[in-house]
Amino acid sequence: MSDTLSTTKTPSPAPPPSAAPSSRSLAIARLRDLALVPAIIAVAIVGSIVNPVFLSSDNIINVLQSMSEIAILVLAQTIVLITGKMDLSLESTFGLAPGIAAWLIVDPALTRGLGLGVLPDGWAIPVVLLVGALVGAFNGLLIVRFGLNGFIVTLGMLIILRGLLTGISGGQTFFALPESMTYLGSASWFGVPASIWVSLLLFAAGVVVLGHTRAGRALYAIGGNSDAARAAGIRTDRVLWIALIVASVLAALAGLLISGRLAAVPSAQGSGAIFQVFAAAVIGGVSLNGGRGSVFGAFTGVLLLFMIINVLTLAGVPAQWTNFLNGAVILVALVVSRITGGKAQT
Repeated sequence: MSDTLSTTKTPSPAPPPSAAPSSRSLAIARLRDLALVPAIIAVAIVGSIVNPVFLSSDNIINVLQSMSEIAILVLAQTIVLITGKMDLSLESTFGLAPGIAAWLIVDPALTRGLGLGVLPDGWAIPVVLLVGALVGAFNGLLIVRFGLNGFIVTLGMLIILRGLLTGISGGQTFFALPESMTYLGSASWFGVPASIWVSLLLFAAGVVVLGHTRAGRALYAIGGNSDAARAAGIRTDRVLWIALIVASVLAALAGLLISGRLAAVPSAQGSGAIFQVFAAAVIGGVSLNGGRGSVFGAFTGVLLLFMIINVLTLAGVPAQWTNFLNGAVILVALVVSRITGGKAQT
């Protein structure tokens, strides 16, 4: 009888898993966010040796202003990359959104020819943001609803949007922009260019949303394992669609800022910017496989990249070497990510 009882005895429940691994993972993630800080300090020291002007307040503001628009693009790409997707069309949205606003407001001959009429100056910002939202929504339609490959879809959109901007501008540059389009890119708040404030505020909002809200956790969950996220009750399609729209709106806003700073919208605005965007995001620790990376890490990535470019400029290195630098940074960052992460990148 004792044997029977011993064979039917219910096994005792296993002890709950220790919280140490998750705490350790969180600590490692936080340390990874700070990984580029020593490199930024090292570049600052080298820059001051190369040229004492590097650490002057004017040059620091110049670096921050020159990176502010690309930084917003990096933030937009980071949101998409965390979900496991990528949006190549952001660089074309960067040019097309302010281009359409300028076309509808500044160029009456073309708009009358199409029977559209000329919009008032005050419509500039709403038009820019609306174009960004529409591009993101259309990307979402093709990627989420029709299940098409995100890389191919956004590559095609990059080409389409670039061609559309060239078409409406006739390959020329839009000048004489209204004040509503130039204010954010040219104004100063408290002695600092407004574009810097806008960029910093957006990154601060990104840190809060992605790091401390349910929506941010949903993005990471989708990028880590979309099937598991769906099983956990996350509306993955809806979240991904919103992420694509938000990213495109941010790209449109960044285009508005640089258009205001230049007081013009060139037909090639944003061309090639996607290389800098990926370089900054990857070196900032954002995974191309999704589910890993942070907004703060992306910010340090773009800051380090532009600091290096500024040091090279002060050292007299030709600007033609910038693309070489961007490509080298991407490859080095990928290798480092592979070594530290231990996962093959597909």
